[in-house]
Amino acid sequence: MTDRRYSDEEVAVIFQKASETSQQALPGAGRTEGLTLAELKEIGREVGISPEAIALAARTIDAGPPTQPTRFLGLPLTVERTVALERSMTDAEWERLVVQLRETFNARGTMSSTGSLRQWTNGNLQALLEPVHGGHRLRLRTLNGAARASIATGLVMVGAAGAVAIAGAVGGQLGASLPGVALFAAMGAAMLANGALRLPRWARLRGKQMDAIAADLVLPADRSVHGPD
Repeated sequence: MTDRRYSDEEVAVIFQKASETSQQALPGAGRTEGLTLAELKEIGREVGISPEAIALAARTIDAGPPTQPTRFLGLPLTVERTVALERSMTDAEWERLVVQLRETFNARGTMSSTGSLRQWTNGNLQALLEPVHGGHRLRLRTLNGAARASIATGLVMVGAAGAVAIAGAVGGQLGASLPGVALFAAMGAAMLANGALRLPRWARLRGKQMDAIAADLVLPADRSVHGPD
């Protein structure tokens, strides 16, 4: 990673990931030849960002473009992270990772393996360890199935209430059916809101948890390779 040069767009993404610093306030913009990791770390020091945070953010860039979350009505239903380790994970490291996953997500989960592929799953929460050129790659992924079901059910109930109201109006019986229709629609709206409101907070929490796991895997290697710089 030392000789790799990052484009202006990648530099912006790295610093955005590494801190809440405004992209407009970052030095070094407009350098068409790109910046190396060492140069990025030096810039990070100038704006108060640790070299470790820069290294972790750069590692996510090298892992490839981030997977966009699956969305429903514009809300994130999935959270995913990919970590390129650039080394092979040992059996002991994998076991420690599983312990960390269980503690972080408060879930026991189950382990399985197929050939050189390893997997830990707990419902919709998955950790996949895959062999790639030069080492292993860890994929973390989760889906909020409960929120999706709540939103979908709420939409169905609101839609059904609307259909009944229209039928009642056409048949001249809207007044008689209105209380029941209103109650059914209110229940549907409550389920819709319950699922929708929880998703942003859930996605932020899961993202932070996955970032912490990625940092524990990547940063020790960065410290040993790059030293205190």
